[in-house]
Amino acid sequence: MQRKLLFWSVWLSVIGCCISPAGQAEESQVVVSATGRVSVKPDMAKFDVVVKSDAKTADKAATDTAEKYRAVQKSLRTEGISLDDSPTASYTVAPRSEWDQSLGKSILKGYTARHVISVKVRILEKIGRAIDAVVGAGADEVQSITFSSSQYDMLRQEALVAAVENARRDAGVMAKAAGGRIGQLMEVSVNQPSYRDHPQMDVMAMRAAPSAISTEIAPKEQDIMVTISSRWRFVAPSLK
Repeated sequence: MQRKLLFWSVWLSVIGCCISPAGQAEESQVVVSATGRVSVKPDMAKFDVVVKSDAKTADKAATDTAEKYRAVQKSLRTEGISLDDSPTASYTVAPRSEWDQSLGKSILKGYTARHVISVKVRILEKIGRAIDAVVGAGADEVQSITFSSSQYDMLRQEALVAAVENARRDAGVMAKAAGGRIGQLMEVSVNQPSYRDHPQMDVMAMRAAPSAISTEIAPKEQDIMVTISSRWRFVAPSLK
């Protein structure tokens, strides 16, 4: 009796994985995507500080903003945050106009200088004091707080190992349900890892007098996830 080659294509949550027709024509395969997940409690943070000034002339707006900038930087030094960890993110001086309804055109009202400082806090417990310090020094806004882990690379590797193990297990279960077993791993690719929850919270701290109660920021535990796509050889049962 002439044997017939059985083709099996078993798919589970395929993400970004492509198989050429030639590969499908050669042998049966099990194609699996799987995710590895590792929980992490952030131990570092970043936030942006905005100082800005409005004035009739560009020079005056720039000068006033420069004074605020120096005061904010000085306050960061008192909290142990170096200049390398508080670089300039952006700086602009731009005209400020308002629409005049009676004249039917925009009227120049002055200029706005805006300086954004990106602050990195390497010890998470210091973030509240750092925010209080810059607000007390005259910062106009505190925004875009993001959290991260100093152990990210190691945890990413753990998530990667978990993803491969999950793919192997799922492929084995699927192949067994189809009446065969998995053979060797033929191909595996990894997507960029990410946090399951976007590690960002937005805070707007407008200029205000320092409060007797310090600011407290407490990020929640987050997940680092790695997703892989894999192809495994499907070994069909012997035909008699």
